[in-house]
Amino acid sequence: MAVIIPARDEEALLPDCLRAVFRAADAFRNLHPAVQVDVTVVLDDCRDASAQVAAEWAGVKVVQTEHRSVGRARQAGVAATIGSDDPAGFWVANTDADTTVPANWLIEQYRLAACGYSLVLGTVEPGPGLAPWLRTAWAERNTLGEHHRQVHGANLGVAGEALQAAGGFPPLRAHEDTRLVHRVKTAGYSWIAVDTIRAITSARLGGRTPEGFATYLAQLPGRIA
Repeated sequence: MAVIIPARDEEALLPDCLRAVFRAADAFRNLHPAVQVDVTVVLDDCRDASAQVAAEWAGVKVVQTEHRSVGRARQAGVAATIGSDDPAGFWVANTDADTTVPANWLIEQYRLAACGYSLVLGTVEPGPGLAPWLRTAWAERNTLGEHHRQVHGANLGVAGEALQAAGGFPPLRAHEDTRLVHRVKTAGYSWIAVDTIRAITSARLGGRTPEGFATYLAQLPGRIA
C-alpha cells in the first residue's frame, strides 16, 4: 500500500490529513498485518512549515519538489515509493493534504482490489465552513452514491500495474486525475466508483491548484434572491 499526499503550503491542514491517513493505516494493519503501508508526503514548492509538520510523523517519507504541478508531485511520490520495484506489487492510494479520509479508506480499497478492480474512485464532499447556500449549490450538482461521476485525486486508488500502463500521472497543474482515469479506462482496466470511502476536503474558496476543488466551489452560482 503506497499512500501519496501532495502538499503546497499546507501547514494548517496537513496534521488532520496525516492523522486520518494513519488512523486508516492502523485499521488496515490490524486486518492485514503482512501488507506494508508506506505514506509519502510530496512537498511541492512549500514556503511554510509543511516540512516541519511532516517531519513530526514517524514513518512518513518526505519528498521535496519545486514543480508547482500536482501531476508531477503525485508522480514524484509514486517514483519515490515504488522505485525500481515491480509496480504490480503495489496499490497506490491518493489523497490531498487538505483532505481527511475515513478509517476504512485502505481496507475498502484493498477489498475492491482483491475483487479484481484496478481503479477505485471515491467521493469527496466539502468540509465545515461552507456557506449554506453554496453547500446547496454544490449538492445540487453532485449526487453522492455508488456509481457516482466524481473523479478526485483526493480520493483515488489505482493498481501500480494500471498506473504504469497509463504512463503515470500526467505532468499537469490541474486535472491530472481525470486524465489518468481516462487513460486507465481506455487501457481496459476494470474500475469502480463507490461512496463507501467518502472523504472530506477543505471548503476553502482559494486553493493551491488552478481549476481545483476550491476554484470549483468559488465558481458555483451565487445566492438567488
